[in-house]
Amino acid sequence: MFLTNNMNDFNSDCERCFSLCCIALPYAKSADFAIDKEGGIPCPNLQSDFRCRIHNDLRNKGFKGCTSYECFGAGQKVSQETFEGRDWRCHPELAKEMFEVFPIMQQLHEMLYYLTEALNLESTRQIHDELKDSLEKTESLTNMKPKLMIELNIPAHRTEVNNLLLKASELVRSKAQQGKRKSKARKDFIGEKMKGAVLRGANLRGSLFIAADLRKADLGFTDLIGADFRDADLSGANLTGSIFLTQAQINSANGDIHTKLPATLKVPSHWLK
Repeated sequence: MFLTNNMNDFNSDCERCFSLCCIALPYAKSADFAIDKEGGIPCPNLQSDFRCRIHNDLRNKGFKGCTSYECFGAGQKVSQETFEGRDWRCHPELAKEMFEVFPIMQQLHEMLYYLTEALNLESTRQIHDELKDSLEKTESLTNMKPKLMIELNIPAHRTEVNNLLLKASELVRSKAQQGKRKSKARKDFIGEKMKGAVLRGANLRGSLFIAADLRKADLGFTDLIGADFRDADLSGANLTGSIFLTQAQINSANGDIHTKLPATLKVPSHWLK
């Protein structure tokens, strides 16, 4: 079994992947992508050695969306374990199945990432057994044969995991909310001026912070699973103690050296320019 408490184990290792995200996934021409691309069609920037021709200049070339995608290690899992190192170029008969398995594996690895994070929190100790059981079950699904994995009911399993993550969220946020009145949940903050806002301990799951001004805002101990921070300004903001925040979410935002991030995340390179 994989079972780990190291969040770094879910980092993408592109050197061990056959560039599956560059082929299997579709994208539409937008502020995040310079062109349209169908799923199963290689990106025109993909080279024969599975490397990206513009990797070091993706944002300037109109492929900002690539810098904010995270497979949570699913790419190397599918490439090296599920398909035992056989790539889609040398084995074209495997391509269709490989491209179908990859997004399923990505979802399973994302769930493993959240479950592992929850297990590492002292405040969730009372549900650690439940979290471990869910982690084991999810990990077992990642080891299935391709044909069986394709038939999985991922939405049903995600609902089970999500219910457990909600329990973890309540336990983490309850301490930060002590003495505070609960406000009505709000999800749309697109373009909002929120400089210095105090959102500590809030449930901000799935919230839209696109292009919002969150400079010096306090988002400590908030639940940020699925929150959209594209082009939001997090300069000087405090996100320490926040949960279920991913590197991809941070990469899609703007910030600076004064932004306080959870220890498991790193400052994106474009924040330092």
